[in-house]
Amino acid sequence: YDVPTNYPRYTLAWSDEFNASSLDNGSWTAELGDGCPGLCGWGNNELEYYMAPPSNLFFQDGKMIIEAGAESYAGKNYTSSRIKTAGKKVFKFGRVDIRAILPKGKGIWPAFWMLPQDNVFGGWPQSGEIDIMELVGHEPDKSHSTLHYGPGPGSITNSKSYTLAGATFNDQFHVFSMIWEEDQLRFY
Repeated sequence: YDVPTNYPRYTLAWSDEFNASSLDNGSWTAELGDGCPGLCGWGNNELEYYMAPPSNLFFQDGKMIIEAGAESYAGKNYTSSRIKTAGKKVFKFGRVDIRAILPKGKGIWPAFWMLPQDNVFGGWPQSGEIDIMELVGHEPDKSHSTLHYGPGPGSITNSKSYTLAGATFNDQFHVFSMIWEEDQLRFY
């Protein structure tokens, strides 16, 4: 199943089909470590250490695979991979799609989110966060879309979830989308 490359009223600004043999460093940066010392656990009390590709991020059969591993590294008991487009791709308004098969299992938390290019209202959560897709591994049939904002130190959230009927998000590819307009956000 392919994600459409065009929609009425929209012009494709960028895509990455991950059909190369390595990560496109012109579009993506691997975030390494565990957030310490500045934001240990990346603010979510994460238990893994994020490794440089190709350790936990590799390409196989025309797909990018991000793997979580139960292995000790740098004082952590798990490893994985985390990539971002910050400083390389900037979006304001439009449609964003991701096509993915999501993992399942206790402790797994795949996510696809957006942060502001510039924190004009202050650090997180003041300038906001848009979670296009998050899945908590012990609920493999439910995805969440969430807005984070507010004065902090915690955040005000507006969240909606979608539950598949009789299936899980790890059974096959699914497309998660967001349409961002000046006065509204819609998630699919």
